[in-house]
Amino acid sequence: MPATTNIADFWFDPMCPWAWMTSRWMDEVTRVRDIDVRWHVMSLSVLNEGRELDEKYTELMREGWGAVRVLIAAQQRHGAAALKPLYDEMGTRLHPGGRSDRKQVTIEALADAGLDADLIDAYDSTEYDEALRTSHSEGIRQVGEDVGTPVVAFNGVAFFGPVVTPAPKGEDAGRLWDGCVLVASTPGFFELKRTRTEGPQF
Repeated sequence: MPATTNIADFWFDPMCPWAWMTSRWMDEVTRVRDIDVRWHVMSLSVLNEGRELDEKYTELMREGWGAVRVLIAAQQRHGAAALKPLYDEMGTRLHPGGRSDRKQVTIEALADAGLDADLIDAYDSTEYDEALRTSHSEGIRQVGEDVGTPVVAFNGVAFFGPVVTPAPKGEDAGRLWDGCVLVASTPGFFELKRTRTEGPQF
């Protein structure tokens, strides 16, 4: 199989709706551009350790450990190819599905991704936390601590985002990819940003 020219490294936390939107865009890009997408786990719970957060967000961060631990456990047992199918199953339930019962979502996602049911044991275990922190750090060290998820590296140059809603389709998705590759290839380019005026449109 010939090597593809473009490589995207995509770090995600399955509980982030904006990462989900970006991942749906990335799926579209693979249909219209010759790219190799490599999926990686990051964690908002790790990112926000030690930060002062409001009570609601603190609880969300406590709940956020389980799914990412299971993803890392699945990766260790079955390889990186297990990440995307499991993420797809989790994210479909959490975001367009509107589910909040995260552990049950993870159990169902494992089953529908064809993965071992006993991987759910990682949900409440710290066994995989070191590997999770390593995966998280590989992404975040490329962009700094003042960002969230997703982190996407375009041919080795990483940014937070793009943050987009709804996810562009077809050639619109390809043009956004082309633009990201262009700015990533510009030495010294760091940031484009404007205030979000709407939420994710799943």
